[in-house]
Amino acid sequence: MRNVRVRNRVGVSLLDYTQKGQRLPVKRAIFRQAGKGRLFLFQKEKKMTRIIMNGCYGKMGRNITQICEKDEEIKIVAGVDAFGSAVNTDYPVYKTLEEVKEEADALIDFSNAAGTDHLLDFCVEKQIPCVLCTTGLSEEQLKHVQEASTKVAVLRSANMSLGVNLLMKLLKEAAPILAEAGFDVEIVEKHHNQKVDAPSGTAIALADAVNEGAGNIYEYVYDRSQVRKKREKKELGISAVRGGTIVGDHDVLFAGEDEVITFSHRAYSRALFGKGAVSAAKFLAGKGPGLYSMADVIG
Repeated sequence: MRNVRVRNRVGVSLLDYTQKGQRLPVKRAIFRQAGKGRLFLFQKEKKMTRIIMNGCYGKMGRNITQICEKDEEIKIVAGVDAFGSAVNTDYPVYKTLEEVKEEADALIDFSNAAGTDHLLDFCVEKQIPCVLCTTGLSEEQLKHVQEASTKVAVLRSANMSLGVNLLMKLLKEAAPILAEAGFDVEIVEKHHNQKVDAPSGTAIALADAVNEGAGNIYEYVYDRSQVRKKREKKELGISAVRGGTIVGDHDVLFAGEDEVITFSHRAYSRALFGKGAVSAAKFLAGKGPGLYSMADVIG
């Protein structure tokens, strides 16, 4: 071991560093042996991801704008929003996707399901990878997502949270054991009073995780008010609550004989969804056609 002085390309001393003379990565820098007792610092260039923010005036759009302002590795080059009042942004905002002139590496969509088909066609035409966060898609729209993913990279997730995606993984592991033991499954989701779709996309995704883990044995039931009969064993009940400013609560209950096991996730801020979307955009930039999920982002 010996002490050597680290210098950059122009010979300015940066720091003293002790090592054995091999090439070492340190954070974003690369230290390389270059002669007797000397190292040179080669700064690795940061990759900048350029994004289009669709629905930039919405709550999530504004949230992502704030996140990107503090992140040196991502930049919103253009926003699109046909509704809402204008707010101060450092990027141009257009009424339609067709007006966008800026080049981008990815598009983040937090808008409305009504515009999803047009959005997918735009991304395919312009070959811009799409992070699709809008929920409440119809079966026909889901087929459109699948079709578009054969031509351009599409990342679709009902929930961009790391915690929710980890919960889905745990549910797939728990479901076959608890289903075999005869546990009933119920999902209760709670959201703010402005949410228009019910049940939430996250609730459906959680139900799908349980069903997949158990071998697709369950039938989803959303409303029992019109029937008067006992619960069927293969039912998977999904209930929606709307009120106040609840960001997002999800409980998956496995109810057995004399015991109940509950898997829960609570979102206290929309920031966690925005952070996930930004991470997804960085991941998707440069990817080839395919249908991706947050499971791919978190590995």
